Amino acid sequence: MNDLRKIVADLHAELVRYNLVVWTAGNVSGRVPGEDLFVIKPSGVSYDELTPENMVVCDLDGNLVEGEHSPSSDTAAHAYVYRNMPEVGGVVHTHSTYASAWAARGEAIPCVLTAMADEFGGEIPVGPFALIGDDSIGQGIVQTLKGHRSKAVLMQNHGVFSIGKDAKAAVKAAVMCEDVARTVHVARQLGDPLPIAQDDIDRLYDRYQNVYGQRSPR
Repeated sequence: MNDLRKIVADLHAELVRYNLVVWTAGNVSGRVPGEDLFVIKPSGVSYDELTPENMVVCDLDGNLVEGEHSPSSDTAAHAYVYRNMPEVGGVVHTHSTYASAWAARGEAIPCVLTAMADEFGGEIPVGPFALIGDDSIGQGIVQTLKGHRSKAVLMQNHGVFSIGKDAKAAVKAAVMCEDVARTVHVARQLGDPLPIAQDDIDRLYDRYQNVYGQRSPR
């Protein structure tokens, strides 16, 4: 548990490093392996004040289990994702500028870059508008991403939620989402971006997910 607290606390620095958050907005959470618990950022605490000790632990209903601070205001959304997507080990929320601009238009980011095909396996979809306060946002995330290859969703008029096999993978998806959102936005200022054929998207996704990078010896 202490190791996960440190991992989640440290990963928040990546949100700042890649300019995905401002002030105290945004959060990272990580599922506790083998338990119905997750670690998440406390609500309203400055990023430079985050430590492993002030991370909070919640159950999968979003109830506080350990910690002296109130959990993030997005805890109910994270909890709903963990309850309904058992393969997910990490969830991230940001209001990153370019991706949130697409969310404000309620427009999916089309798959016009090989990097998108690699990481997301197609477009980055838009989820429904939902208010903070209960698990409505979580329902929208699950409704949109279940059965979808994308690891990120643009929640309409809100921002980005990303998922991954662990918290680090979810942070990577959030970073990549903002990167491609910015590039595709710039491309559209110059003209109409060229689509990538579905067969090529499938091949790129398979290569990146199953061949790219270093593999453990068997």
